[in-house]
Amino acid sequence: MLSLKSAETVRATLPAVGEAIGTIADLFYRKLFAAHPELLRNLFNRAHQAAGTQRQALAGAIAAFATALVERPGVRPDTLLGRIAHKHASLGVSAAQYPVVHRHLSAAIAEVLGDAATEEVIAAWDEVYWLMADSLIETERRLYAERGVLAGGTWRQWEVIERTRETADVVTFRIRPADGRPAPAFRAGQYVSVRVELADGARQIRQYSLTNAPDATVRTFSVKRVDTGEGPAGEVSTHLHDHVHEGDALTVSAPYGDIVLDTTDTPLLLASAGIGCTPIVAMLEELAAGGHRAPVIAVHADRSPADHALRADQERLVTKLAQGTAHVWYERPEGDWPAERTGHLDLSGIGIPDGVQAYLCGPLPFMRSVRTQLLERGVHPSAIHYEVFGPDLWLPRGDGEGH
Repeated sequence: MLSLKSAETVRATLPAVGEAIGTIADLFYRKLFAAHPELLRNLFNRAHQAAGTQRQALAGAIAAFATALVERPGVRPDTLLGRIAHKHASLGVSAAQYPVVHRHLSAAIAEVLGDAATEEVIAAWDEVYWLMADSLIETERRLYAERGVLAGGTWRQWEVIERTRETADVVTFRIRPADGRPAPAFRAGQYVSVRVELADGARQIRQYSLTNAPDATVRTFSVKRVDTGEGPAGEVSTHLHDHVHEGDALTVSAPYGDIVLDTTDTPLLLASAGIGCTPIVAMLEELAAGGHRAPVIAVHADRSPADHALRADQERLVTKLAQGTAHVWYERPEGDWPAERTGHLDLSGIGIPDGVQAYLCGPLPFMRSVRTQLLERGVHPSAIHYEVFGPDLWLPRGDGEGH
């Protein structure tokens, strides 16, 4: 909890800080990378920095955390913190990096607020930062311990044993630990970070969902080539597509991610679009292996059949379920395809069981659309969980939505 004095100060300055938080985040990153250029080269996603999405995510997280502290004192926003901690752990973030962030963030706040940044205001927002930082450090330490690695020591060498082209722009890699030790356990829906050295010497990191069953002795993940023209977007996916083949080594993290399948025997709706099918395939693998008896509705949207990665895997796994059904929508279908399954995903013709738990993965507009449709059908916000590829710009809105 914030001290009473700091809580009053934060509550009074939250509107001003909230209005300026985007500017503060932008200045913070410029100061941080000027002092530590290696962080941009080897830790932060250069594509997200170039697009500004990482700055938006940081601004949203700070504003959401501060708002929670003053509006719901004593209730820690664990959903927000858990999402960030899992991502940090997958990147190998350590406690020693938090004072570095604090130094440049505090300087950015003081510079942007100007005369309004009194000692009392800076002290109050410092308290906000360290409450958030200490909670993250604690959670990240626990995550590292659960995986049997030292804090920040998440990396391990893996060997590519098979490479399969799924579509024109999606490749699946099967990997195994290069040291011969067992692969770490994971839960369906989790991801690993993959670190590659690029032509300019930068070691960039991206996250990819694991697609095989959690008890498999090898690991699989699928990579969609991102081609957006000039700039850093797609530099890691392009490297993996063009330069990584069978027999090559990859540097891979332990598995992380807070969006995992509920193992209780409840009705499920698994909704995906595009490459968002990857965590859903792992969930279907786990459900099929565990003999899930309740209804499972798998819905997927894609541009065309040729773009639909892992389609055969989805179909195979759904048929193994006692009450599994699959529904697919294509924007550009081929052959004799039903009109009601053409275009964007529409749940109006699908029965939604009572007590359903929904898991969504895909582009943000897709997930917002599916979430809206589910809410209109009476699904409680807390029963809707989602995975975001990239900075989480879809933060909790105080309505109890799940993640």
